[in-house]
Amino acid sequence: MDYELLLKRAKERMPASVLEKARFDIPTVKGHIEGNKTIISNFLQIAKVLRREIDHFLKYIQKELAAPGEVRSGLLVLGSKIAASRINEKIKQYANEFVLCPNCGKPDTEIKMEGEFAFLKCTACGAKTSVKSKI
Repeated sequence: MDYELLLKRAKERMPASVLEKARFDIPTVKGHIEGNKTIISNFLQIAKVLRREIDHFLKYIQKELAAPGEVRSGLLVLGSKIAASRINEKIKQYANEFVLCPNCGKPDTEIKMEGEFAFLKCTACGAKTSVKSKI
């Protein structure tokens, strides 16, 4: 048998969920500026969609935006005025670095520590790639 025929047969026998290209939609930030602070009301919802620990996600956002911040009553309060477009850009950057599998592009990943090293383990394709553990 030739390669093309074997490949076609293998694809036909795969479960439909593997071939699906489901969209991964990250919600855009909702919030407002209050004095010198930026208040994000859906930060916890975004963290839930990304399926990452709030502390890890928060540290990344704070570092990338160079702004102090804390979660209070379900709201993210950043200590400076920051445009929503810039925050959204940093959230997408976080997803690309710590959520989406670099091999298959699916969000079905988790961060696993092995000794001092952190790895992004994909449950969809089985890939394992190193990531920055400390932010």
